[in-house]
Amino acid sequence: MSNAYDVIIIGSGPGGYIAAIRAAQLGLKTAIVEREHLAGICSNWGCIPTKALLRSAEIFHYAKHPGDYGVKIEGAVTPDLKAIVARSRGIAQRMNGGVGFLLKKNKVDVIWGEAKLTKPGEIVVSKTAKAIQQPQAPLPKTVLPEGTYTAKHIVVATGARPRALPGIEPDGKLIWTYFEAMKPEALPKSLLVMGSGAIGIEFASFYRTLGVEVTVVEVMSQVMPVEDAEISALARKQFEKQGMKILLEAKVSKVEKGANSVTAHVETKDGKVEKITADRLISAVGVQANIENIGLEALGVKTDRGFIAIDGYGKTNVPGLYAIGDVAGPPMLAHKAEHEAVICIEKIAGLPNVHPMDKSKIPGCTYCHPQVASVGLTEAKAKEQGRDIRVGRFPFVANGKAIALGEDQGLVKTIFDRKTGELLGAHLVGAEVTELIQGFVVAMNLETTEEELMHTVFPHPTISETLKESVLDAYGRALNA
Repeated sequence: MSNAYDVIIIGSGPGGYIAAIRAAQLGLKTAIVEREHLAGICSNWGCIPTKALLRSAEIFHYAKHPGDYGVKIEGAVTPDLKAIVARSRGIAQRMNGGVGFLLKKNKVDVIWGEAKLTKPGEIVVSKTAKAIQQPQAPLPKTVLPEGTYTAKHIVVATGARPRALPGIEPDGKLIWTYFEAMKPEALPKSLLVMGSGAIGIEFASFYRTLGVEVTVVEVMSQVMPVEDAEISALARKQFEKQGMKILLEAKVSKVEKGANSVTAHVETKDGKVEKITADRLISAVGVQANIENIGLEALGVKTDRGFIAIDGYGKTNVPGLYAIGDVAGPPMLAHKAEHEAVICIEKIAGLPNVHPMDKSKIPGCTYCHPQVASVGLTEAKAKEQGRDIRVGRFPFVANGKAIALGEDQGLVKTIFDRKTGELLGAHLVGAEVTELIQGFVVAMNLETTEEELMHTVFPHPTISETLKESVLDAYGRALNA
């Protein structure tokens, strides 16, 4: 079999495998290189299995409060950690197998091993101890050995890994990354979470719901720093009501390890240091791109702040070389990687009317309790840009479906340009808002104005009615508040 391809993708995460499938759909001879497991971090260790953990925690929460819903449960309700983790890992395995099936269905060759760029249009793949072929997964068309491969177009989709702070490097025992946090052998009694971005706050929510004493340390002035300040404050109020301790404008400056605990020196903005001892510490201070040891330097590939520099179509400064997903910079989101993959491949294939990535319309979701979701500009960012804005708000406490569900703590906030009626941003906190946000994403992509949103009929009773009411409120026309 020839080792020459039209497209080779390095990495089979959300960006990589979607790029491979789209390339194959367009008739391009395609191969994908993977060193560890199909489907990447998202399906194996991130997006999907974490949601399985959070779902188990949610069920436990409801079982602990049956009286709120007129239900009686006799006897103690306890979490079965081993079963919770097993369910999560089983779902990850299922996703892994699903990607294997899709690659096979689309006749994409899989090359197992470590890929390195050697010159434009060429890679060398070597063996790696990490390479795993899941035995239960359907085998792709052909599993190829190490060697030299050529392609007209090479797409780097190597993703990212947890960032470590000097002196607070994860050790897998006392200091965890999300890898260890997803499969604990036992529940710690206490947990310190360093960082309150999506990863940190989701694990804080999971462990707190299961009864762990949780302290969150965040260097910025609000939890989930990228979110709108008002939404962040409401979420924080709910977290603290659940029993989380949250320290803002603080940082872990030093960690002392004990036999089965860690003591963190937490420095506040006024210079004071508080010592906090916990069974385990989760380091969730961001991720860094996997750009090392793949041959970028030899080809003179430009990087920017630790990421591969690309244009709106995934092109690098080297002809025939592209990058997508986390390795190509923020936002570090699976759905951004997938969309970037399609744009990149369709541009390679020469399809007409391929639009460059518009990062201003990429939604962000955090699956804590309560959930948080957003798209577009925050109120502060809109003001920084000098926009004359209208802001609408509608609380869940005024929504019939939310009240019936027992989920009346939430808010939908919308931001419009006062002159044009353009929807600039939408920010939500509350039950299932990660499912609701797409309504505003579609509206923004269609360049919908407030008038069109106001004249849209929303079903009743649904939580989605809060979206329309927030729009109405921005124009002084809210009907149910």
